[in-house]
Amino acid sequence: MRESWGLLWDLLRGRDNPLCRATDRREARVALGALLILLVGAPAAGWAGGSIAHDALQRSVRAQHQERHPVDAVVVGRAPGRERYVGDPEGGSERAAHIWVVASWQAPDGSPRTGEVATASGPGAPGSPLQIWTDAAGLPVPPPMDGHAARAHAVLAGIGTFLLAAGCVEAGRRVIVGHMVRQRYARLDREWAAAGADWGRAGTGG
Repeated sequence: MRESWGLLWDLLRGRDNPLCRATDRREARVALGALLILLVGAPAAGWAGGSIAHDALQRSVRAQHQERHPVDAVVVGRAPGRERYVGDPEGGSERAAHIWVVASWQAPDGSPRTGEVATASGPGAPGSPLQIWTDAAGLPVPPPMDGHAARAHAVLAGIGTFLLAAGCVEAGRRVIVGHMVRQRYARLDREWAAAGADWGRAGTGG
């Protein structure tokens, strides 16, 4: 399909190629339309996708900060049988190697709680202070997503939307041009078939 872009280049430069067929000019116009959509439509789609993702992520950030609360806990000991793991991706800046420990803390209703939680600061000795995040019921939850992580995810969403839109435009151009090429070849086949019956006969206007 490279011929379409070459024809488009000739069209933009105003060159009138005497060998250029009407179908070639139509293919060039299709390529011109695709180029305009790539220059205007794809960036607009990327911006819209990024904006929608940003708004949704910021709402999620606000909801998580309302639902999750930092709580002071005390280390009881190392959690048995637990290995290091990569932190929850929602946390953004919390994506470090975490270690599970057994800790005790106080729920919002004042009742004592004990359970396994993750910490990035090392297990610490029993009795060491530790800050964890809990929900309204006092159960441990991952840290809420921060604003920087939300913006980074929104940018990636915008880039992905732009690339998807650009790919769809190019795929559409290829489908349209391919259909035009098949129609051209089919018309040539019909013309050759019509001329073939008289081909080589004397007095046929050869």
